[in-house]
Amino acid sequence: MDGVALVLCEGVFGTGDGKTANGLVRHTERYQIAGVLDSRLAGRDAGEVLGGDARAIPIFASLAEALEKVADRPTHLVIGLAPDGGRLPDTYRNVVIEALRAGMNVDSGLHQFLSDDPELSKLAEEHGATIRDVRRTPSRDRLHFFTGAINDVKAVRVAVLGTDCCCGKRTTATLLTEELNRAKTPAVLIGTGQTSWMQGVRYGILLDSLINDFVAGEIEHAIIEADRRESPDVIIIEGQGALTHPAAPGGFEILASAKPHGVILQHAPARETYLDHPNEAIAPPEVHIQAIESVFHSRVIAMAVNSEGIDPAKVDDKVAELERRYQIPCCEPLSQGPQRLIEALRSLL
Repeated sequence: MDGVALVLCEGVFGTGDGKTANGLVRHTERYQIAGVLDSRLAGRDAGEVLGGDARAIPIFASLAEALEKVADRPTHLVIGLAPDGGRLPDTYRNVVIEALRAGMNVDSGLHQFLSDDPELSKLAEEHGATIRDVRRTPSRDRLHFFTGAINDVKAVRVAVLGTDCCCGKRTTATLLTEELNRAKTPAVLIGTGQTSWMQGVRYGILLDSLINDFVAGEIEHAIIEADRRESPDVIIIEGQGALTHPAAPGGFEILASAKPHGVILQHAPARETYLDHPNEAIAPPEVHIQAIESVFHSRVIAMAVNSEGIDPAKVDDKVAELERRYQIPCCEPLSQGPQRLIEALRSLL
């Protein structure tokens, strides 16, 4: 682990814009999470806010309160916000300055590179701290073009794609990888976003910060490296955005270059419009299924359901309804467990 971390998520923890913080509370191998900073929810347990069991991760009103109360002094402040556009809000800047003055390292997955900020970089140098901009890409001479060597990879490849942004693709992919490994089926996760990097995923890329010419090659390279080093039976690929999302049409490069044997489609049935785009209606699952199966010749083997906005007492009924409608295994992996998805995946082995 890199150290003890506080996650800054003021005003948005538990929402779509707080997806990085949400993911780190649920799972990370990179940090020991000592607390979340969100004054709206101060005093609560972060796991309970996310609708699960308590995780002994308290939510604090301020950095000063956290530093006073956390027994193991935090070494890192992690930006847990994942806003549209990827810029640091003005209200967060003072907290970052406070953390650097306390000698804390700052890790950020924003598109705005904090290490390029003269004031922040100077403070980091003065106080022996480091700013890591996770989305800063390698130099072009270290990037890869697509070669076609993906066809030599023997592991079964399954992509978790979605019908919208921030609908649970990474969480489902992580649960699947963990469950397969527990069941003695060697599996490796390919991360494709900044949150996966912060969770400690060993193989992957930051898809949305790469120059487009290199995206396919970097996806292929990450899969080949995982296959060569780990010899897994299964490789799970985290999706990004949605095929039909007007602002984040992620997934095309994954389908074209990873050539998955199967796709698990993540869907939030209570949503009617795309996240952060209230005038754009979400395309229904059948549109995604048709595109995946007719254009990319892969097969949608199951659906993972995000229960956001659904009465907890009615989640099972909604899952059953979707399974009848689409004639593929469906489940809500957080509340019901991912077993239905695992069973569908095993049909490919």
